[in-house]
Amino acid sequence: MAYWKFTIEPPGHDVHGLYLGFRHLDDISLMRKIVATPSSATSPDDTTWLLLMGMFAGTLLSALLYNAVIHTGQRHAFQRWYLLWVAVALAYGLTWTNVAAFVVPGLVGPLVVRLDFVLIGLMVAAGNMFFFAVIEEGILPQPLVTAGRLLSGAGAVLGLMAAADMWLPVVLTDRLLNYVIAATGVIIAGSCWIAVRRGSRVIWFYLIGWGPVICVFLARLARNLGFLPQSDAVDMATFAALAFEALILSLAIADRFHLMRGELELAHRRREIAITEAETLRTAAETDFLTGLGNRSAFHEKAHAFVSSGTPFGLFLVDVDFLKAANDHLGHAGGDALLRCVASALSATAGQLQDALVARVGGDEFAILCPGDLSAESALASAIAALQGETWNHADENCRISLSVGSARFPDDGKAVDILFQNADLGLYTAKRLGRARYCRYDPLHRALRDLQTGFTLDAEAALKRGEFRLYMQPIVSLATGTVCGYEALLRWNHPQYGLMTPDRFADVLVAERIGLRIQEHVLELALHQLREHADQIGVLSVNFTSAQLTGPHAGKQVLDRLAHYGVSAESLCIEVTEGVMLDRAADSILANLQMLHDAGVCIALDDFGTGYASLVHLRRVTVDRIKIDRSFVSGMDQPNGGATAIVTAIIGLGRGLGKVVVAEGIETEAQAICLRQLGCQLGQGFSLRTPRCATSGKRGANCQRGRGCPN
Repeated sequence: MAYWKFTIEPPGHDVHGLYLGFRHLDDISLMRKIVATPSSATSPDDTTWLLLMGMFAGTLLSALLYNAVIHTGQRHAFQRWYLLWVAVALAYGLTWTNVAAFVVPGLVGPLVVRLDFVLIGLMVAAGNMFFFAVIEEGILPQPLVTAGRLLSGAGAVLGLMAAADMWLPVVLTDRLLNYVIAATGVIIAGSCWIAVRRGSRVIWFYLIGWGPVICVFLARLARNLGFLPQSDAVDMATFAALAFEALILSLAIADRFHLMRGELELAHRRREIAITEAETLRTAAETDFLTGLGNRSAFHEKAHAFVSSGTPFGLFLVDVDFLKAANDHLGHAGGDALLRCVASALSATAGQLQDALVARVGGDEFAILCPGDLSAESALASAIAALQGETWNHADENCRISLSVGSARFPDDGKAVDILFQNADLGLYTAKRLGRARYCRYDPLHRALRDLQTGFTLDAEAALKRGEFRLYMQPIVSLATGTVCGYEALLRWNHPQYGLMTPDRFADVLVAERIGLRIQEHVLELALHQLREHADQIGVLSVNFTSAQLTGPHAGKQVLDRLAHYGVSAESLCIEVTEGVMLDRAADSILANLQMLHDAGVCIALDDFGTGYASLVHLRRVTVDRIKIDRSFVSGMDQPNGGATAIVTAIIGLGRGLGKVVVAEGIETEAQAICLRQLGCQLGQGFSLRTPRCATSGKRGANCQRGRGCPN
């Protein structure tokens, strides 16, 4: 048992009682200070305490109000923790010093002691969490931050446990709370050292504010653990340091807000820049650089949107005819000008339709999405038809627009974008096959024909091995004398299911990259074989060549090597090419090989003359021996007002003027032959003159029997 001696001045009846602690809180280790004074006496310490607590309350209340009103609605974690810390520190100072009893007289005794334990635990927790929230992200190691937050939680819990003196030993919980405060101090000190080394800007404000607090709390800790005597100076310094800390941390928060405001403004500007860049990139990704229209990506996005919403629409595919010729004749600047002209015209045409889209989906191909009923689709088709033949100007040259157009409709012709595109492309293919500069709407028959052509392509490999491709020879006759001057090699396919077919039935096979070249080479081999065996009877044999046979640096030499292999003179072979071959992307290589063959003695004929885009240009660029008038002009001579006779007359005059031999194709009537002879055409071929004969048997095609070498 401890015996204490108290000196009471002045002694007398004014002393009504002496309190030595409270129930369950009377352990000597918990006594901080005991002073007995008469109620009427005013100690100098009381005045000092009142002044100090007035300054303390005013400073913390100002800090609390200041931080409560700034950035309302945008408060960050560190500000919320600081508000809690200021509120708890203010409550702790007012209750611990019994200043709160002036307002709430009953707030004394054991209630205040228990409340102080709770407030100390919360103050440690809030101050600790504020520190780890206010330091810049990434400055402190994550394990250290986690340890600090765990100690914050432990402080809050132990404050509550120390207040529960009715159920828990208060001495133990008080000691544990002090140990947590000590551990928190160690964690904070280590964190401050790391933050300083890593260049934290906020840490200096924090150290200035917390330096005095750390010192006085260490002194309080030493006093609480019995290492220092009890003294009012430690407690006064504590509240003065807390007030100073509140002021400094308010400044630190203001600086932190200034920093964060700058970061937020920078982030906002970056976000705006990112949005602008993303929009620019999206626009660029969906815009054709040449025409300014939407590109394939924009087309697919819009088409899929229509399909997803179930909006009926028509898909038009528009191909610019003879773009390669424009590039050759006017340069690529001319070709680009043509594309821009067509793009502008299509945009103006489709601009009258609501929610329509015009996009460039290929080098010379445009797509138009036309939402609405069939009347809108019909109006668009008519408007595009009105563009046919319109004049566009470039480099003081006037040219005419020619467009091949195919269309398909959703959902009638396809319920998926890919299928719809394929069907519109079939319509476009049909328009090209029928002569270009026209519009063709998709018909299921188109797909059946395409499937048939695809089947032919797959069958062609086996057909080569089975020898189903045959060579027919059509005589080329002198219109003046009627004598045969040579032959043209014609390809026929004796198909086991469809019988004898002409190339127009299996045209896709001939343009297929690998098998088409092999078939053309097979035709050349058959022709050279016939020349070797019957050179004296054939004379000059004309063979149609594709661009694939004439492309590459060694293509011309390979033809000459084949002639040498068969022992056939170069003068016995005539190579026929269309203007389409000369308009191929490898035109320079093709023309060089044609010139090589011509120099070696091979005859060069320009087939289907007058149906191309720039025939006169080609006559100037390559040496041509023969000009073949297309059968469409010859058949048109029977029409009195068709203008075909005038065209034929001009071609014959041009050919003879240039010193070329003119050959007329497709002469079907005696009247045509007479007219051509009168116009000065030297050679002709057609059924009215001679019918083709099978090269294998020497019989005419009409007399050949299937399975006997010359099938019909």
